[in-house]
Amino acid sequence: MAGLNLKHIYKVYPNGTKAVNDFNMEIEDKEFIVFVGPSGCGKSTTLRMIAGLEDISAGELTIGDMIVNDVEPKDRDIAMVFQNYALYPHMTVYENIAFGLRLRKMPKDEIHRRVTEAAEILGITEYLSKKPKEMSGGQRQRVSLGRAIVREPKVMLLDEPLSNLDAKLRTQMRAEIAKLHAKLNTTFIYVTHDQIEAMTMGTRIVVMKNGFVQQIDTPKNLYVYPANKFVAGFIGTPQMNFFEGTLKKKGEEVEICFDYSDAKVTVPYSMLYKVRPSFLNGDKKVYIGLRAENISLNRDEVKNSKTKIKVKVSHKEELGNQTLVYGDINMDGDGYTESSTRIIIEAGSDVELKAGDILDAALDMNKVHLFDKETEDSILPRIPEYNFVDCSVKGGLLTFLENSIQLPPAITCGDGKYELLIPSDAISFGGNIEVNVASSEVINGKILVSFEVGGRRMFAVSEGEIKKGKKKISIDLKRISFLKDGETAVSAMPDKVVMKGRLIKEKVVEEVEKDGRTKKAKVVKFFLGIGDAKFAAPDDTAKKLISAMGVKKAFTEELRYECGPYDLKFADNGISGEAVNTADYGKEKFSEVKIGGETAYIYTEEEREGAVHLVPDIDKLAVIMAEKDIRII
Repeated sequence: MAGLNLKHIYKVYPNGTKAVNDFNMEIEDKEFIVFVGPSGCGKSTTLRMIAGLEDISAGELTIGDMIVNDVEPKDRDIAMVFQNYALYPHMTVYENIAFGLRLRKMPKDEIHRRVTEAAEILGITEYLSKKPKEMSGGQRQRVSLGRAIVREPKVMLLDEPLSNLDAKLRTQMRAEIAKLHAKLNTTFIYVTHDQIEAMTMGTRIVVMKNGFVQQIDTPKNLYVYPANKFVAGFIGTPQMNFFEGTLKKKGEEVEICFDYSDAKVTVPYSMLYKVRPSFLNGDKKVYIGLRAENISLNRDEVKNSKTKIKVKVSHKEELGNQTLVYGDINMDGDGYTESSTRIIIEAGSDVELKAGDILDAALDMNKVHLFDKETEDSILPRIPEYNFVDCSVKGGLLTFLENSIQLPPAITCGDGKYELLIPSDAISFGGNIEVNVASSEVINGKILVSFEVGGRRMFAVSEGEIKKGKKKISIDLKRISFLKDGETAVSAMPDKVVMKGRLIKEKVVEEVEKDGRTKKAKVVKFFLGIGDAKFAAPDDTAKKLISAMGVKKAFTEELRYECGPYDLKFADNGISGEAVNTADYGKEKFSEVKIGGETAYIYTEEEREGAVHLVPDIDKLAVIMAEKDIRII
């Protein structure tokens, strides 16, 4: 059995079309992973790259402990089940299942054992002597599955295997495949465009769109915590209601106004602590998302609700145990046209109403989703990237939430009032700012700590669990930013060094051993050219670059190198630069260095000025094809 690791996987066609962009994922042994998304999103292409049926343009694919980019499909120890069954019509079921094993010249008794065992698992023992034309679609799909499982592969790949079946049979086969996964106890990767299949079968789901991964999470988390509007709308039936609107903070409350209607509700500000203050000024447009089951027409719930709006009913769909009520929050809307005022409500089966009725609907605002209208990303993320607090600066003294910090010399900020941006991972526990920890939870492998300081809720990402109660924190001041009137007044120190260069091939003279004798010979060596310097490139790095760019372009195409401020060291020789300033952040100093027209901040223990040379940590360099923006390393 084996897990998989996909690192910076790309699929780029000769015309420049990117079918898959920077796909990164670790799949654990025995997981059931589902790739889901609309047609053309790249899910099947990714599966075919795992299978070896498509070449990987860039990136690294590992199955178990083996890098398999250049390994033939037959040697990857995977098995694949296709949408169209791909059975041989002239062969019996037994012969179809056994065919691959016979090609591998497996002993007859072992073939028989595996075929009969697979047939028993799939419930097709009585059909072994029949031919595919004598079987139903579901039975043929079982044969296709049998042909895959007799291989006893490390990984099972299934490419929309149920799309040709009717709805009832699909439901039955979903259960059969889930049961098969439990029996075989191996890794399954399943591709589908059907979100119901994805939600009912996967331990984790990869949602894709236009070649990009939108979110990777458990079915429940995708439903409850969608990362963006696309995921929120794609997962769930009926689709989530999306309204356009604005948020306006008024004291300790926030007024949510629904555009193109008179609808508005008020919620406590404590519900929206994670929302960036710039979204709370009443000007910035947002999408307000609510699922049909989070809107109620129940009389008691409506009567007791403090967050209700008027709805004009247009029509309904009776589904037996429930009714979907369609309407509009704009009294002039028709409720049929998909718009930012149409609403779908999940009601009981006994609801009585007719077209044209105007009634109150209660909104469960604890389940509301909010998305930036421009980017469509959630503005209520599970792990907030930033904390936003009001602050003031006077004479270099920063004051916020009843605390004061003397700003280091590197932060030059004029006197006045600002909005302070503090990254959640720039806060560490242990320092001199007292806080009261409210909770600590593990989210996708990270620990999010919620705490209060000066009456304000804030968040930090911690390496370990932090217990409730009074604690002290410190803030990495080089990572904070100041905003004034929505514009950046003082930026955080850049945490990325960007350099340009190319791959270099040279013949060099070296002493080599041949026939027991040492002699000099010319050998080909590869170097990473960075600025005006070059550094020996590890063989696997050179191989990846040549494979991704092609032999012709590998040594002419411009590369972009990226690393952090701690990944370059000052030396006597190396990349030429000019130190123009030292940024003093108190505990740490960083030399501001000009490298080929770019400005980089490099950690230093002493002040520097004038010409300098830098040597990178090659193992920590990201290498990107500049023209196509494809990360190779």
